Amino acid sequence: MQFSRSPGAVIGCLDHCSRRYASYRSDLAQELGIGRATLYRWVGSRDRLLGEVLWSLAELGLAQSRTQATGRGAAWVLAVYRRFGDLIVGLEPLRHFVKSEPECALRVMTSKASPLQRRVVDTFRDVLVEAQKTKGLKLRLDPETLAFAMVRIAESFLWTDLITGGTPDLAKAQEVTEVLLT
Repeated sequence: MQFSRSPGAVIGCLDHCSRRYASYRSDLAQELGIGRATLYRWVGSRDRLLGEVLWSLAELGLAQSRTQATGRGAAWVLAVYRRFGDLIVGLEPLRHFVKSEPECALRVMTSKASPLQRRVVDTFRDVLVEAQKTKGLKLRLDPETLAFAMVRIAESFLWTDLITGGTPDLAKAQEVTEVLLT
């Protein structure tokens, strides 16, 4: 799967920010005609900036996954989940970032250090609510709790190489999530 729009600028920013944040911050502040302190108030920490960059990619991918998914009920939710997971696995600049800065990547992608995880959880909550209202999904848990569990399951299996040294396995995340949805 590919993005409908080219994320080249965002990927370039991810690469640039992850390697040269201090000089990037100075250069950007100068280009905008503001002080570095003002830029920091706008952008926040390096982790927050990286989270915003990653969210801009995730937002595109999630929207595309929702549009392209087919089926009803749990099948539709799982199609969105699988398509988004496939997109993450196939995004080479993200894999490079994860490989070159594993601790930072995990912090940015899986914690409150950045807005990324919260927004992904919120989006999957919205996916669940949509499926419940329009696609016949019957939920046994509230959408917020289930969305959080789904995202944490995906993180555990997608980034298992960083967490336990194992091999990432998106199919296992799908299996576990399917049990929760059916």
